[in-house]
Amino acid sequence: MDPTDFDERAVLSYLGLPPDYEPSPGNSTIQFLRKHLSQLPPHILCKFSSITTPKLRTILIPIRNRRLRYINTHPAELDFTSARGRWPELWEGRERRGREEGEEEKQWVEQEFLQGERKHIGKLGSLLGDYEEEREAERIRTIRRELAETTSVPEEESESEESDEADVVEEENDEEKRRYFERLIRERFIYGLLPGIDYDRVDYDEGLDVDDDRETQDRWFDED
Repeated sequence: MDPTDFDERAVLSYLGLPPDYEPSPGNSTIQFLRKHLSQLPPHILCKFSSITTPKLRTILIPIRNRRLRYINTHPAELDFTSARGRWPELWEGRERRGREEGEEEKQWVEQEFLQGERKHIGKLGSLLGDYEEEREAERIRTIRRELAETTSVPEEESESEESDEADVVEEENDEEKRRYFERLIRERFIYGLLPGIDYDRVDYDEGLDVDDDRETQDRWFDED
């Protein structure tokens, strides 16, 4: 969408706010949405997609909650078979990011994601579940497996034993790769990083809210 399509006056008018209202929906978009997202219907909210990205909208707690609830419905577009065909570049180990890209994402989370609200970092970890811990554990398992594969096998070991062990390793590798890939897809979806996804359909879906969502969010972060 073209940023010039964003009609700030229409948004303010819907809420009955003056033209000089701050935070401005156009210039301080995230701050504005933090205050008014729950008051705006989908047909108004979708206008904000012209001036925000799915990744940027991850900052907003209600948006993250909606994405998480959507994932929990097990949508067909994110299941293993569909995702592998749709994002083949993320399959078979090629999804592992380089050190430079990983550091870039880390800096974004720390410096921009919650805009200095570090007390929220711990709770964000709970929201995303154990994705990061599981990913690190997978990385360690991969390193150990690669080291094991480079270790010489004693000559006296029979060919049948070698074949049996190779079959087991291959089966474990396939299963681990599948679990890792499924976690990666879910993680990248939450962070707004999956290309080709209609995030508007999820981010602005009021049906993914719960009745006490706002109260729960406020209490969730106040516990610290």
